[in-house]
Amino acid sequence: MVEPQPPREAVASSVRFTVTPTKAEDVPGLSDTSPDLSLRSGGRVHFGSRESVTPGVDTPDRSRTEHGDGNPKISNVYINNSHVIDDDDFYDRNLALFEEEMDTRPKVSSLLSRLANYTNLTQGAREHEEAENFGEKRKSSKSPQMGTFMGVYLPCLQNIFGVILFLRLTWVVGTAGILQALCIVFICCCCTMLTAISMSAIATNGVVPAGGSYFMISRSLGPEFGGAVGLCFYLGTTFAGSMYILGAIEILLMYIAPRAAIFISHDTDGEAAAMLNNMRVYGSIFLLLMSLLVFVGVKYVNKLASVFLACVIISILSIYTGALVSAFRPPFFPVCMLGNRSLSQHYLSDGQCAKTILLSREMQTQQGTNVTGGLNGTEAPLAAIVEKTTILWQQFCNSSEMNAICDEYFAHNNVTQIEGIPGLASGVIADNIWSSYLSKGDLLEQGSHSAHSPGYSSHVWNGSPYIFADITTSFTLLVGIFFPSVTGIMAGSNRSGDLKDAQRSIPIGTVLAILTTSLVYLSSVLIFGACVEGVLLRDKFGESVKRNLVVGTLAWPSPWVIVIGSFFSTCGAGLQSLTGAPRLLQAIAKDNIIPFLRVFGHGKANGEPTWALLLTAFIAELGILIASLDLVAPILSMFFLMCYLFVNLACALQTLLRTPNWRPRFSYYHWTLSFLGMVICLALMFISSWYYAIVAMVIAGMIYKYIEYHGAEKEWGDGIRGLSLSAARYALLRLEEGPPHTKNWRPQLLVLLKLDEDAHVKSPRLLTFASQLKAGKGLTIVGTVLPGNFLYSFGDSLAAEQTLKHLMEKERVKGFVQCIVAQKPRDGISHMIQSSGLGGMRPNTVVMGWPHAWRQSEDPQSWKTFINTVRVTTAAHLALLVPKNISLFPSNSEPCTEGTIDVWWIVHDGGMLMLLPFLLRQHKVWRKCGMRIFTVAQMEDNSIQMKKDLATFLYHLRIEAEVEVVEMHDSDISAYTYERTLMMEQRSQMLRQMRLSKSDREREAQLVKDRNSMLRLTSIGSDDDDDTDGVGGADKVGATLEHRRVHMTWTKDKALELRAQAHIPSGCSTPEGFRDMLSIRPDHSNVRRMHTAVKLNEVIVNKSHDARLVLLNMPGPPKNPEGDENYMEFLEVLTEGLEHVLLVRGGGSEVITIYS
Repeated sequence: MVEPQPPREAVASSVRFTVTPTKAEDVPGLSDTSPDLSLRSGGRVHFGSRESVTPGVDTPDRSRTEHGDGNPKISNVYINNSHVIDDDDFYDRNLALFEEEMDTRPKVSSLLSRLANYTNLTQGAREHEEAENFGEKRKSSKSPQMGTFMGVYLPCLQNIFGVILFLRLTWVVGTAGILQALCIVFICCCCTMLTAISMSAIATNGVVPAGGSYFMISRSLGPEFGGAVGLCFYLGTTFAGSMYILGAIEILLMYIAPRAAIFISHDTDGEAAAMLNNMRVYGSIFLLLMSLLVFVGVKYVNKLASVFLACVIISILSIYTGALVSAFRPPFFPVCMLGNRSLSQHYLSDGQCAKTILLSREMQTQQGTNVTGGLNGTEAPLAAIVEKTTILWQQFCNSSEMNAICDEYFAHNNVTQIEGIPGLASGVIADNIWSSYLSKGDLLEQGSHSAHSPGYSSHVWNGSPYIFADITTSFTLLVGIFFPSVTGIMAGSNRSGDLKDAQRSIPIGTVLAILTTSLVYLSSVLIFGACVEGVLLRDKFGESVKRNLVVGTLAWPSPWVIVIGSFFSTCGAGLQSLTGAPRLLQAIAKDNIIPFLRVFGHGKANGEPTWALLLTAFIAELGILIASLDLVAPILSMFFLMCYLFVNLACALQTLLRTPNWRPRFSYYHWTLSFLGMVICLALMFISSWYYAIVAMVIAGMIYKYIEYHGAEKEWGDGIRGLSLSAARYALLRLEEGPPHTKNWRPQLLVLLKLDEDAHVKSPRLLTFASQLKAGKGLTIVGTVLPGNFLYSFGDSLAAEQTLKHLMEKERVKGFVQCIVAQKPRDGISHMIQSSGLGGMRPNTVVMGWPHAWRQSEDPQSWKTFINTVRVTTAAHLALLVPKNISLFPSNSEPCTEGTIDVWWIVHDGGMLMLLPFLLRQHKVWRKCGMRIFTVAQMEDNSIQMKKDLATFLYHLRIEAEVEVVEMHDSDISAYTYERTLMMEQRSQMLRQMRLSKSDREREAQLVKDRNSMLRLTSIGSDDDDDTDGVGGADKVGATLEHRRVHMTWTKDKALELRAQAHIPSGCSTPEGFRDMLSIRPDHSNVRRMHTAVKLNEVIVNKSHDARLVLLNMPGPPKNPEGDENYMEFLEVLTEGLEHVLLVRGGGSEVITIYS
């Protein structure tokens, strides 16, 4: 296929294009799963560079990490790293424009081949079913082949149709009336339809792996929302299993085998409690059997699914058939009425719906013959007919005698029989239009009248055969009970891994299923209202028709069609819930976003989620212990509604943010529809049960916060991140509109840290101090400068960022990391100060360490970076904080139990000295420290008035502090001050001379060390900013010695050399002139500065020697760089003898105000 290459020497840089006809089966990557490509023959273009291939040389495997240009490169980063590309094939088929790009850029043919053959590995029941076939040889995985009808439409139908349709819809219609029942059904169906539209948009926005709704929500709204809503959906599915099991038990004990009840009570009040206990016992047994079936094999559940679906369809068809038949031949289900009150035939053991019956003397022993209406019956010869009381008479009169005293209502009303199913053509629909809500304990009556007829006693004794309302009904309650009957719309998306074309099948199948079920529900409401008597519709358990299932009385040809069909379909729905819920929990656990759920990600060897199944069975048992279908239904309604709410939110959010990746194939959506669906979901939550809604939201909120603080960090490109970006952009643009007001000023820190050779932070306590100052508020940027070239130090920069991030996590500092690579550290710091932040979120305060042992540093210019940074912050109008002896500052685990924070307010620079102690005392470390403010008064100042004014100022600032004014008296300059100044200038001169010759550096440095050993102060544990001054020493000395009054040198040769360069007069060329230089007095201005520093230090040490922290004004550096050494010495003298010192320099703006 490939032509032999000519010698490399012949064509050094030619590029070869070869077009070779090729059959599709010869092309690697095209398999049988791409029929549209495999049927064609085509041409394949080979691109190759002769520079890139050397014949006979084996090339390494490019799927491994390669190193080129000193940087590691990972090849094949697209689609899947497990695909290995042969090197010769790699170069032969690409146009190698630049060889370096071949390491990380995949070839287009390989990319398209992998996309065309993309397969969704099913994570649902299919792989578990295959894994259970241990005896069979595992077949090679085939691509999914399920279409829209079998893969989405039918599963959605099976999950949507459920127990509510057969057990509660007739009761909902009878209680709410046709109009309100239609309203309930319509609202619920609109909610699911709008949710399905939003879900279709999300499902068609790219390939949806198996995982269903949880996958869509989590990848659209992020791990926090995904985990919270995923768990809510899991709880809803689990409680749905409880509801289906309770429904199956209700059908079993009420309509199939009433004699199977374990607990039996002959008392009316105890009958309900006995029924609940029966539900608990049988429900627990059913749950155990179903869990064992799911545990043994999912394949049995999947095989039974079609049977259960057939039961549902047959049952629904029998209802429609029965409704049509009732128009011509209504079924005979009479309802016994006393006046307008319905009677339970459960208590009429003789089956007689009459007060008395007439029997002939020959047939007295044969009950049930010639039943008439008592006194209204047909007259017969007195000799042949005998009037006898019925069981009904005995119930109301407590006696079988004709002259017994009976219940007042019983005595004044007749007993009649009405048709329970009048039929479609009877016109009963007019009576069922309006609602008839009842309170618990009310009697069921015909029509929409009051539960108790006026004029009669409302007291009904136990044992009376009336039918009572077992629960207080309202519109909101019925919404919560009915809503589970429209859930299940996620069944198609949950099977997305089994679908041939999920992006086409999910929208069509789900929408058609919702339309079908909505049509069935709406038509069922009309059919029930038009065919069934209202008093029978409100009879929840069919007591008035001999405990027949109410919807079964309408079914054709027999009520048993509905009873058996609904029982099996309900059992199947329960099995489906117990199958799907553990897999949903397993998917959440495998995503590793909730740490305490990791154990539920494990299972059997075939992947069956054993532990998740155990937890699901436990939670379902809690629902079964509730034992009431009407109480469990609103619980799962909450969780499903919350899930649907966030599906709508995800779609609306993605649409409004206009994310570039938001390109769904389903185009019939709009953000307003999603927003409307979200509002309906929220309204339904509070309509059905406001307290359940609050509980569900609290549970979801707790899970959200737990994932946010303790969960694993996931970046899924979700919409919440996009929303955060939009909100941040909006906020930054708002902040840019003007400078912040003084009331809103807070320190936005830029913390400058230095890393050693091993990439360890030299002064981590700087970050600790920053965290104490911030107390979690405001902006914090932690920066460092790495010397070098960025082109070759990118890896080191990333490593440094990771080191700083770990330190920030350890110190619990919320902020950002900025690492700059520069040739000179002073330039890097300057660039960082200029460029840090964005818009209105720029640092306004720089925190840096004091240069450690700057006198003893091997580099004579080590402190130059420090002074340069001070100058840069001053030029940028930024505040500067320099903690000295930072290693002695308390850590976050060492709170100060007592002590004071002393502020020495000498120069006003915007109020920083006042604000910083207040901010520090917000942190637990400094909370118990008091605050003292000292200010200095000179001889001409009124110290008493100053103290009063300062106290008044602090009062208006709402800052509690002790105030003290220190008087500074004029005094003579001490010998110590004079000698200290002299030594400082001598040292400055010697440092200049040390630049002249590298060979003399060690000898002269030792001489300096010996000379100043008695006056040297060593700073403890501070940051060190090293830098090398690149300016030539000789030229600088020659230029600056003209302005110096003291010229110090240490050898005659050196003095002659300096004199020749600086044109020093010849009078100093003799040894006597050299000795005269030693006797010259130091500069007077330097002596004054040193005197001030010494006197101020004495006062500060005297007053604040035991303070926990001392805050001082930091003077600015001199404009003339030649005085930098004197500046450092001045700061050393000022802070001598103080352990915890914070030098503060304001940024030139007011940061505190007395106004509100």
